[in-house]
Amino acid sequence: MTSRELSVGVVGFGQRAGLWRWAHRPDDAERPSRVTAVCDVSDRGRRDAAEALPEARITGDLDELLGSGIDAVLITAPDDVHAPIALAALRAGVAVFCEKPLAITIEDCDAVLATARETGTRLYVGHNMRHMPAITQMRDLITAGRIGEVKVIWCRHFVGNGGDFYFKDWHADRRRSTGLLLQKGAHDIDVIHWLAGGYSDRVSAIGDLMVYGDITDRRDRSDERMTEWLDLANWPPATLRGLNPVVDVEDVSMMQMRLDNGVLASYQQCHFTPDYWRNYTVIGTEGRLENIGDGPGGRIEIWDRRHDGYEPADETVTIEEREGGHGGADPVLIAEFLRFAAEGGPTQTSPIAARQAVAAGCVATESLRTDGSTRPVPPLDPELIAYFDRGQVA
Repeated sequence: MTSRELSVGVVGFGQRAGLWRWAHRPDDAERPSRVTAVCDVSDRGRRDAAEALPEARITGDLDELLGSGIDAVLITAPDDVHAPIALAALRAGVAVFCEKPLAITIEDCDAVLATARETGTRLYVGHNMRHMPAITQMRDLITAGRIGEVKVIWCRHFVGNGGDFYFKDWHADRRRSTGLLLQKGAHDIDVIHWLAGGYSDRVSAIGDLMVYGDITDRRDRSDERMTEWLDLANWPPATLRGLNPVVDVEDVSMMQMRLDNGVLASYQQCHFTPDYWRNYTVIGTEGRLENIGDGPGGRIEIWDRRHDGYEPADETVTIEEREGGHGGADPVLIAEFLRFAAEGGPTQTSPIAARQAVAAGCVATESLRTDGSTRPVPPLDPELIAYFDRGQVA
């Protein structure tokens, strides 16, 4: 029996709005869905939406979209407006998919969670890396006990396209992103928490704006898309042109974490490396694993015997290939959200985990911009934790 078709809205028709393709499945026999409305405050966004979805209602008014009869909404607008849009949608009774990070402050995250609980409206956060094969395969190996009990995690994030991706638009302005340790790192902090089975309770960080702050060629690109200026020939980094008028976020960040279960972790992020991938090293009581490459065809290497010096891995697992962006994570992510919006039930992503990633990133950014000291991560209301742990059931 075919389910009722879900009506889906999209708020913010920019770079990440490409997720609409996985939500627009009117011919899906099992769970049909259709994007029926798009809201974007820019002329460019509305033009792009009208071209991509000629039958959808296109508006610049959020209230109009929320009142159009949609069942669910994808929030893919810039980070600084995630919270106010999510709050309005939750209060309107529309199931929410909010792209990560959930918000750019701890206070806004907690307000969104509290509103979801008060209204009973379903909230989902788009941490798509929880569906990336590189990450899910590593987690499966860990939970199977392949390296014993996890004790240490290191993540090195080589953001090779960082100048083009994050320093030519609003990402470079801390008023709109808090900083890239949060904006870009929210994914990795969440993955570290997920692989370790705990949340950061104390963090510290250092960092700097080492390269892109010296580039004085700036201009407003608000009517452009990243795909229109991205070019691998933009090298070396100091030769980039047309950066955002405001550039005050760090291009190097180094963060340390002590988790509530005793695991120690570190996260390093650099935006002017020549290569673009993440390397996770996870060390347990009976071995270690790390990924070499994080996309299809990459490897997860496992060492679980003692060696005298460097030796090739004792076992190698190939990272799977799937259809869709982010190693096949995006279609799975949206499918999970649509199922959750229609039926509820458990999800691989977690609003609590999303908040904890933001909280750790925000506190680490405070540390980075002051004295680099270790600071506590504010705890979340236990009643909110219990509500979301129950699967958002009162």
